[in-house]
Amino acid sequence: MPITDTKPRIAVHKFSSCDGCQLAFLNLGEDLLRLNELVDIVHFAEAGMLDEMANTDIAFVEGSISTQADIERIHKIRAQSRYLITIGACATAGGLQALRNLSHAGWLQAIYPQPDYIDSLDHVTPISKQVRVDFELWGCPIDQHQLVTVIRSLLWETLPKLEQNKVCMECKRRQHVCVMVTQGSACMGPVTRTGCGALCPSVGRGCYGCYGPGENPNTAALGQWFYGLGLLPEQIANQFLAINSQADPFTTAGKTWKNKS
Repeated sequence: MPITDTKPRIAVHKFSSCDGCQLAFLNLGEDLLRLNELVDIVHFAEAGMLDEMANTDIAFVEGSISTQADIERIHKIRAQSRYLITIGACATAGGLQALRNLSHAGWLQAIYPQPDYIDSLDHVTPISKQVRVDFELWGCPIDQHQLVTVIRSLLWETLPKLEQNKVCMECKRRQHVCVMVTQGSACMGPVTRTGCGALCPSVGRGCYGCYGPGENPNTAALGQWFYGLGLLPEQIANQFLAINSQADPFTTAGKTWKNKS
């Protein structure tokens, strides 16, 4: 492989997350076995390989930064990795953990009987807010085809290129009926990048925005469209401030409508 003179070394690291993106990795099945013939997977706790501090050519990181220990660990991982790739909504945009960034003070006391024992940062951040990230794979969870595409590209020293098209384009390709036009349902498809195959619209449900902002997303126009459908400002804010709440322009649009509520 051009990436190194020896067998490339890969690690998969976990921070605050649900493990869904790691499971997508494992669910590659036979493709994972073939990948293992090309690379040396030195750390992947979910699969049983443990060597977190090993030097690697490619480090995949799932999860967001939620504690001081996370900050220290991600800096060590960055220092020992040639390429660092974030996988999933938590790593790329904070994920569900980052919803607490929008909450009022006192959430710890409301949830835990002894909050003094909880070691959490005031604000959850995506990996890119702490260290340099070479590439981001969006989604909740990530798309397996995109994962394989990125690995193949890096193994042969080519720049990975993924689709920036929006979910609306995917719906047209698959001949799905638009749920906003036919049902009056709120759908994030007009501003969300494709990757899931337009899964939710295929069953008559509006897009949740799992894959983050698409190319040139007009969130202001979509927010006004939601308002025309009868959604209250708080409901419109919640459409943007969900799984990818820390991804601009979703963050900006969500806070704008939150201030109107």
